[in-house]
Amino acid sequence: MKKPADTKIAIIEDQEEIAEMYRFKFESEGYQVEVAENGAVGFKMVKDFGPDIVLLDLMMPVQDGPETLDQFKSAGIKVPVVVLTNLGKEEAMKRIRTPDNIVDFLIKADCTPKQVVEKIQALLEKVTA
Repeated sequence: MKKPADTKIAIIEDQEEIAEMYRFKFESEGYQVEVAENGAVGFKMVKDFGPDIVLLDLMMPVQDGPETLDQFKSAGIKVPVVVLTNLGKEEAMKRIRTPDNIVDFLIKADCTPKQVVEKIQALLEKVTA
């Protein structure tokens, strides 16, 4: 498994305070973190940054999460994606046309930042082993 310092996490989230809260939590654990405020910026960031995992909000202005997932598929980007949303899993799945990269769904309101970090760390152990 990669060390946190060698692990890159991309956060695509339009609510700045949420994105920065997760950035702080992951950086305090030693991870490299990049943040984008919408899917269009996030897609370019993922191409350039090459993250090990992406936290993706579904409902964003400019370009939403489902459109971003479509772009990942079209570009052949196979990075694991954790959907971070306030929608329920069933509602979220109805909006997603290309679920290929999705490894988990986290409901923002149901998870503390510490729980999100722990879940991402567990997923990273699987995907970077």
